[in-house]
Amino acid sequence: MVSQHGILLADNIISDHFGPIVSKVCGCLLRHGALSLLEIVRRLELSPRQVKNSLLILIQHNCVQAYTSPRGGGDKTVTLYLAIFDNVLHRLRFSKFLSVVRVDIPESEVLLEGLLQNGRLTFEQLVERTIFKVPEGSPLPTREEIRMNFNKLVYAHYVERCPKPEPFFDPLAVEQPTSTRKRAPKTVETVLSLEQKVVCTAALSDAERFSQIPYLMEGSSSANDGHHAVAGNKRKHEALEVDEEDSIIAESEVLWRINFERFIFCLKKKFCAERKKAKMRLGTLAIWEAFFEANVTNNDNKTVTSPIDGILERVGQKEGGTSMTLDQIISVLNDLECTSTTNNPEEFTFDLNKLVETCRNDEIESLVKKKHGQEAYTIFRLLLKQGCPVETDEITDRTILDKQVVHETLYKLWKDEYIDSEGVGLVPYRHMHPVTTPSVVHLSVCYTLDLLIKNLKFKMV
Repeated sequence: MVSQHGILLADNIISDHFGPIVSKVCGCLLRHGALSLLEIVRRLELSPRQVKNSLLILIQHNCVQAYTSPRGGGDKTVTLYLAIFDNVLHRLRFSKFLSVVRVDIPESEVLLEGLLQNGRLTFEQLVERTIFKVPEGSPLPTREEIRMNFNKLVYAHYVERCPKPEPFFDPLAVEQPTSTRKRAPKTVETVLSLEQKVVCTAALSDAERFSQIPYLMEGSSSANDGHHAVAGNKRKHEALEVDEEDSIIAESEVLWRINFERFIFCLKKKFCAERKKAKMRLGTLAIWEAFFEANVTNNDNKTVTSPIDGILERVGQKEGGTSMTLDQIISVLNDLECTSTTNNPEEFTFDLNKLVETCRNDEIESLVKKKHGQEAYTIFRLLLKQGCPVETDEITDRTILDKQVVHETLYKLWKDEYIDSEGVGLVPYRHMHPVTTPSVVHLSVCYTLDLLIKNLKFKMV
């Protein structure tokens, strides 16, 4: 479930963009999870028409995903609506998304802007909007030019086909272990939230998501007149008709939207590349830049992977790069935490999320220090690094702070809900007073994320 500060932020974003009624519906879904149309109406005391129109707006702008789920006995199903919290926050990053395409594919910026402003559109609607946006007196782009620029966005994975409108999802069936899973060796499995499971269920395959709009072959019009063609020409004519039919469907019926994952990856990549530059020497900086420039396109939006051949080629193009040996470059890559992959030792990978998480923690710590002082910062940093409950006495010993100061600081952090506490030797009780009761104290991770969202100082990623 989304935390309270996150819900308030999402409410404000949706209210500013779509009005108070749509904001109420979105807030209701964020607070209570997936709900049916009737359940939303009952909770908000709005008319069914108001709720339905609000849901259509939220779906149109990729903030809500609808899905069908079993209800009761038999084959009965119900349509549920689930708010996608991350997609709501992404609306704050639209200007950054545009800047990415402005640098990479400037001729396609107008097309992306249309999808950002309108949510989901067909290619036909994008063509009409693009032509309408052309200044008076300027030459109008042809349909094929617009198609080519749009396919560039699809090829770069900046744009994708919309997910399934109402996929079937049974939470109970997903949670049931299979017999093969019982025999498999024990491994650490990532626990997915309901939102992530529904999004995965609705997602198309990569081949479908990034399937470009086919181009019409030249000579199709003349082929249409060949009623008396020979057998070979007849087969060619039938093939052209199929291509034309596929193109018409892709242009007028298929809905497209921006691919948030790809843009977040680009922003993380840019952030990480810039973050370390200030602390690097000239030679190290050249290798670091070459590593990111040699990045190969893949489906992993959490890491940057570059082949050593590509890195060497780009290092050689930089000042002083020709004098660097392979051993020197590999040594620097290892120092920069770029590790060779197990599948291919000739490729090096850098974990973007690890650096982003470190920077996020630094930001959180600075916010705590600004509000509560150096002692609070020291304690908060200890809890953040430990990542598990720490006894009050151990905090005193490890921070080398006065016991009274530690107790007073813990009380401030506990009162502001930055930390939680649990009794030692007692039944665990959330928010137990950390000073008057023997306790272990641990970081309230949800609240630190709230703090970050509330201050909006880390918008880059």
